[in-house]
Amino acid sequence: MRHHQGALAMTQCLWRGFRLTAAFFFLVLPSSSFAGDPQWVEVHSPHFSVITDVGEKRGREVALKFEQMRAVFGALLTKAKVNLPVPLQIIAFRSTKELRQFAPLWHGKPISLAGLFQSGEDRSFILLDMSAPDPFVVVFHEYAHQLMNGNISVETQPWFEEGFAEYFSTIEMDNKVAKVGLQSPPGDWEVLQQNSWMHIADLLSVRHDSQTYNEGDRRSMFYAESWLLVHYLYDTGQIPKIANYFSAVLDRKVPVPEAIQQALGMSAAQLEKELRKYMGRGQVRYYPIPLPGDIDSAAYTVNPISPLDAKVAMADMHFHSIDYHEKAAQEFQDILKEQPANAGALRGLGYANLRKRDFAHAQEYFQKASALDSKDPRVHYYSALLLNEEGGFSDDPDKIALMKKELQASIALDPGFADAYALLAFAQSSSGEREEGLATLKKAVELNPRNEAYQFNLAMMYLSDQKIDEGIALLTMLQGSSTPAIASRAGSSLMEAQAFKARLLQSKEPQNGGELVRVTAGHDANAHSLGEDSPSGKPMPAPTHNIATPKFLKGKLVTVDCSSEPSAVMTVLANNKTWKMKVTDTRHAIVIGADNFNCSWTDQSIALNYRESGEAEGNVVSVELQ
Repeated sequence: MRHHQGALAMTQCLWRGFRLTAAFFFLVLPSSSFAGDPQWVEVHSPHFSVITDVGEKRGREVALKFEQMRAVFGALLTKAKVNLPVPLQIIAFRSTKELRQFAPLWHGKPISLAGLFQSGEDRSFILLDMSAPDPFVVVFHEYAHQLMNGNISVETQPWFEEGFAEYFSTIEMDNKVAKVGLQSPPGDWEVLQQNSWMHIADLLSVRHDSQTYNEGDRRSMFYAESWLLVHYLYDTGQIPKIANYFSAVLDRKVPVPEAIQQALGMSAAQLEKELRKYMGRGQVRYYPIPLPGDIDSAAYTVNPISPLDAKVAMADMHFHSIDYHEKAAQEFQDILKEQPANAGALRGLGYANLRKRDFAHAQEYFQKASALDSKDPRVHYYSALLLNEEGGFSDDPDKIALMKKELQASIALDPGFADAYALLAFAQSSSGEREEGLATLKKAVELNPRNEAYQFNLAMMYLSDQKIDEGIALLTMLQGSSTPAIASRAGSSLMEAQAFKARLLQSKEPQNGGELVRVTAGHDANAHSLGEDSPSGKPMPAPTHNIATPKFLKGKLVTVDCSSEPSAVMTVLANNKTWKMKVTDTRHAIVIGADNFNCSWTDQSIALNYRESGEAEGNVVSVELQ
């Protein structure tokens, strides 16, 4: 994910379903209409929705561009069907002034932008400034990541992820041909010319939590050299060999230099030499891909939408930014004052109350929204999510039946929405439909093959169905995850599964299985053990699997306790509470506004991204000194 300088440069991908990237921005939504009260239209193409005030013609052009990019991606990966597991809403503004009202602030001023990308579990958003010369480059980088998440099941590494996204972002297209790799990403060529290169073995060893991936000049070189390497591999026809490289490094744990030799037939030093010769020619070849002839923007449907409905879309995006949930809720309320029967605003307020765990009000808003628009898949999904958060399925079979009904309705309206399948699998398993639940969860994994929470739940379902080897195979893979929460939980569950298998083989008698749990970003769940008593005769404890969505907190840092290095505990005063915020490893902490984490900080204004772990307690994702 392409990072920018300043505060935005310090965020990183810590959870695959929830990316804090250079394009995951803190948005500021104006309460009034935009200047001139422009006419808004919505353009629907086969796979995209574009809301714009730049006119029907330009709106069709935007939708066409994304349809073409989707087709190019399919050609690059030789896929007939391209998945996008999270619905995408595109908003195209007519002017820089409009887009700047949504730009992140740096030292109190909005930064200069041509496009924004913001991801979420239930919906992702792209914002474009249509007055800019090329608003697509930065959003196509992030769009490439979304496409990879939905269509690549094999595990890769950061150098390939970012190199491919850079390679993909600069595609040039006319009506007949896409030219892939014709241009270099902005700044990459200059970085390679003016700085010392990383050794290939070091480049290929970078992880998401590495300093190189997260720090200034090192990060710039990592992106530039990753782009060049991917470009070289495509141009020289060696991309098919990379699957063997990943298999060697990730599955068989072969050292990087040896894996390079096995996969590419050359040493790491030779590969580095070839890469320098490739760049030294002063030009790189592009890869022409014929565009499908059936992509025709004239067939797209266009409907006018009211300024109020445009505001709903803006407030919806605003609510999906981690800074402004309360502000967005107020915006939804203001819309309802103007139009009490606005289904979109009712849905938005329902979701806002659900996030606050105000279940009664959330249900009220969802019921009203559903009565006004029963064809909205998100209303059905949110209604099921509400039932899931309330719990109590074992005592109320009617609740689980309603939950399944809502999710089936959501899937019927949006067959590509992966999280609806994941939640339905949990509901089916809870009501005893184990085979149906397994098939549904496999569908969720098929739609979003890189969602490690889905894979973890699939492993738990395999174990509960006595498919021990399948569960162990998945957990073995997941314990090497770059997401600490997933790696830790997979590791502990793997040990339980292996111990259970050993006891099973020893007794040669079938044992009772465990239960499927719902583990996705933003939803708490409890994973039960395998039901076999421990050697001491006591039941094994049920490990808690709580993988929560990062939250945001501003306050005053009072003290830092580093007595248990490398971890630290920060005492923070915020919202009339004293918070205890744990930093797992101060040596690798993400810090904004300082070079490194400092145990001597005191009486300091601070902003934190964190995952809640208890009452007024959390695990820190990033630290920003104010």
